[in-house]
Amino acid sequence: MTHTHSDSQTKSHQHGHHATDFDWDALGTHLEHEAEVHRPVYEQAAAWIAGRFRGAQGVRRVLDIGSGPGVITCMLAEAFPDAEVVAVDSTPALLERARARAERSGLGERVRTVVAEVPGELGSLGEADLVWAANSLHHVGDQRAALTGFAGLLRPGGTVALFEGGLPVRRLPRDIRIGRPGLEARLEAVSSERFTQMREALPGAKPEVEDWSALLAAAGLTPDGSRSFLLDLPAPLTGAARHLVVDSFTRLREVFAEHLTADDAATLDRLLDARDEAGLARRRDVFLLQARTLHIAHRA
Repeated sequence: MTHTHSDSQTKSHQHGHHATDFDWDALGTHLEHEAEVHRPVYEQAAAWIAGRFRGAQGVRRVLDIGSGPGVITCMLAEAFPDAEVVAVDSTPALLERARARAERSGLGERVRTVVAEVPGELGSLGEADLVWAANSLHHVGDQRAALTGFAGLLRPGGTVALFEGGLPVRRLPRDIRIGRPGLEARLEAVSSERFTQMREALPGAKPEVEDWSALLAAAGLTPDGSRSFLLDLPAPLTGAARHLVVDSFTRLREVFAEHLTADDAATLDRLLDARDEAGLARRRDVFLLQARTLHIAHRA
């Protein structure tokens, strides 16, 4: 399981390949950029969680399950300054990035990395006050077993913070005056089907009603509610956010090639042409809007 922080198109693409086929260096760079742009969402969530602990000082050990390259791991170390924070991922190449980031950030003494598969190797991680799993649980076939494993790691009063669901990302107006209106809605429909196929192909996959509070309760925890956090970067985008949008559409063009109509393929080609005035690199109407939903529950 790899924590991508990304939208489902990239995730589905990941699960269509064996790890040995993947260019983890290129993917790691993309995941870092994405997590950096979305970091304000996770900072808000971490502050909200800290408040429920009556201060960050109540958190002494954090497990970031599916940490990827460690951008959010390091954010958690900053949000909970008295805690040891453990980046947990199944991909050593991404954990190397997490270690390097922690050292550069002066957090090396408090950030550790552990290679582990979920849920099979959860028992090796040790106890924690906070188990954080952001957009990673849906990469596990048996999600119920994983949540039960998370619950077993908690110290009394500890919390599971689970980011799953929200609203699909939007980056363009419905009508961009090239191609047919509604391009992103059609891409989302393809993404949704690929996501379903990805879930069905996971080892030990078990279908579940995605009622996360009910699943957390079934794991023996007391649900504390859900809250959505909004990333709202209005047009015109600049810097890293615009770069992320271009990179994301580049990946969509590659991954969805066989599912695109000729018209939508041509539209994406124009959007990705840096010389085209209608392209993503130059458009003034490019924005970034997405809601991510956090579900929390505690051990009595």
